[in-house]
Amino acid sequence: MYALIVPASTPFVLLATVMALSWWEDHILPTPPTEPAEAPAEAQFTPAAPARLPQLPHVDSSLTREVAGR
Repeated sequence: MYALIVPASTPFVLLATVMALSWWEDHILPTPPTEPAEAPAEAQFTPAAPARLPQLPHVDSSLTREVAGR
């Protein structure tokens, strides 16, 4: 019977652990300072030009007719 209790209770134990850690983080750990140190300067975003696709090689129509005729 104990072999069935452990696997069935594992998700609840993990949930309780996560909730306890969340509470501990909110109430026990020190809070960060309220004033930001210095706002990072935003860099201008310039989108890159789209990449050009390579051209397909030209197919000689006489060659395809010879192969198709075989």
